[in-house]
Amino acid sequence: MAKVVKKRDKDKALRTTSVVSMAGNAVLAAAKLWVGAVAGSMAVLADGVDSMADVIISLIMVVASVIVARPPSRRFPFGLDKVENVATLVLSLIIFYAGGRMLASSVGIIVSGQERALPGMVALWVTAGSIAGKLLLAWYQFRVGRRVESSLIVANARNMQGDVIISGGVLVGLFFTYVLRLPVLDAVVGCAVGLFIIKTAIEIFLDSTLELVDGVKDGEVYRKIFDAVARVPEAHHPHHVRARLIGGAWMIDLDIELDGGLSVDRAHEIAERVEENIRSEVERVYDIEVHIEPLGFRHKREPFGVTPAMLDRSGGEA
Repeated sequence: MAKVVKKRDKDKALRTTSVVSMAGNAVLAAAKLWVGAVAGSMAVLADGVDSMADVIISLIMVVASVIVARPPSRRFPFGLDKVENVATLVLSLIIFYAGGRMLASSVGIIVSGQERALPGMVALWVTAGSIAGKLLLAWYQFRVGRRVESSLIVANARNMQGDVIISGGVLVGLFFTYVLRLPVLDAVVGCAVGLFIIKTAIEIFLDSTLELVDGVKDGEVYRKIFDAVARVPEAHHPHHVRARLIGGAWMIDLDIELDGGLSVDRAHEIAERVEENIRSEVERVYDIEVHIEPLGFRHKREPFGVTPAMLDRSGGEA
């Protein structure tokens, strides 16, 4: 059985990684913005704006970590773990805005045809240092995010991983700018950086939105649920199965049919066995609700839930 991550450990990790990320990105952003302006490099300036967006993202993560740490209440009986998804969504919009601004600025420079001087050599050195710093931050966040199963930390790590590629592109672009002595290449690299930032933002937006609307990216979780029920001979016809994520853990609802002549105690025992089997098959379970119906019950057709037949038709995807 998979290791269960305690909520307080996840909340602490979110706060710690946010502070580390904020400090690291603040240093990198200040260096790149200053060098980009002094050296006259649009590509380095774009990279600096991306790092400044990361500082804002880290602030959002700190706020989210405080809210998520609050216990469930009458108003929020499932807790506030989904605030993490909302923060991730906001994160994606900030990234998108930063990418769009830099793309527009770089395109403007190219279209204007304005003659520009070559960027200063210091731009190469600060970009190389940025790559090293971002690699360390991305590795740290991926390691912690996967250990505590936090979608927000992993999303930020993915953003930083993209930053490494961005800075690498800036470094290559600057190299060829100096070799070919074509300052316009610096603006072309700025366009490429803006496009890559936008692509990363869209991917993060789609992933966070899917979880917010209770979607399932990998339908294999349903296969595991049906396999778990099949291992209980007395449980029949699993249907209306629904799975959704809350703070990285699965909330599972399903209906099963049992012999109508069974006692309440016996029916409860079978339902508990079904629940135990599901927990052994599916990692990170938040809660399971098993609804019992008599065998052969003519239940009305509902527009929700998954059945084994639906998996067979879709090749394993819900």
